[in-house]
Formats: sequence, structure tokens, C-alpha cells
Amino acid sequence: MPETTAPTTTPAPSHAFTAAPKSKQWRVVDYVTTAVLGIAVGLVFWVLALSWKVLELAFQAFPPSIGLIAGLWVLAGPLAGAIIRKPGAALLCELIAAIVEAVLGSHFGATVLLSGLLQGLGAELVFAAFGYKRFTLWVTAASGVLAAAFMAVSENIMYNAEWQFGFQAIYAVCAMISGLVISGIGAWYAYRAIAATGALSSFASGRR
Repeated sequence: MPETTAPTTTPAPSHAFTAAPKSKQWRVVDYVTTAVLGIAVGLVFWVLALSWKVLELAFQAFPPSIGLIAGLWVLAGPLAGAIIRKPGAALLCELIAAIVEAVLGSHFGATVLLSGLLQGLGAELVFAAFGYKRFTLWVTAASGVLAAAFMAVSENIMYNAEWQFGFQAIYAVCAMISGLVISGIGAWYAYRAIAATGALSSFASGRR
């Protein structure tokens, strides 16, 4: 009777999905992919902005707790940083998403452009701090947290100025928790899901 061997799967090495690109120079595919990501996330921003009045009602009992969904607004930067892995990717993608939201119409008005700039800068600074050489779950998570922190400070100045300091502080903490979970850890696993389709084969982020 012939021997049968059970199929085996080779586990991905511990460094899988964490490779840095060989060059920091931008390619056409980097620009195109950043733009596509920015437009896609910008459409999400636009839908959220349209739903803002309903979302506010859900947090009416304790307004600062609305920071728990703030991570949705800083998703673009960490996601692009994890995928493109080039200087400026996080900032550019968050800014493109903000432009899409502004062009389609947002009740936040043109201030979304300033918000996008600041949030993208927060995400970008973390990848820059690691020299664009380390791309892991926790680097991406830190990017989400700092982007949310930048968002919280700017929104406490622009929109929440009438709140007492305690409310503003709680909003900032909620936003950073949201940034950690949604735009940090969530962005990393969203990137991994995209990589699993093979769509990132031309990127270092698509290497196993």
C-alpha cells in the first residue's frame, strides 16, 4: 500500500510582511496606489461626515466619548504607511482622503484639509522616527495613536473649545485608544488582508 503524506503548510517566517523597500525613491505604482487608497478612504470619510448628526446622537449622553470612533478619521495615513513604506506616503494619503471628503461636500467645510494635513503628519512622524526601515504591527499602531493625538489636539481647539479641560482630556484619551485599535491595529490587519490577495506583489509590503 503506497505511503500517503499529509499535506503540510510552511509557516510564514517571523519577519514576513515587515520588509522595507530597497529604495526610498517613489515609483509610479507608489503614487497610483497612494491615490487609490486616499480616494477609497476619502469616500469613507464622506459617508461618515454625512452621518455625523446621527453619530453625535449615539454619544449624546457623554459627548467626549465620541472620540472612541475618531480612529476612523485617521485610517488613511497608517494604512498607506504600512503598504507603500516610502517617505511621505502616510501624509499624502491622509491629505488626499481629506481632499476627497472636502470636494464631495462635508459639513466640516474646508477645515478638513487642515485636519488631514495634521493627522497625516502625526502618522508620518512615527514611520520617519524609525527611518522608514521598521514596518510592524506596533509601529503601525503607534502611527495610529500619534495621528489620533494630533487630531484630538486640533479638534479640541477648532470644535471643542467650549468644553471644560476634563472633557477635552477624556476626548483625547478616547481618540488615542480609537487610533490604536482602528487606525493602528485595524490598518495593519487591513493591509495584511490586502497582501493576502496578492495585490501587493510589486511592493516590499507584499513579500513573505
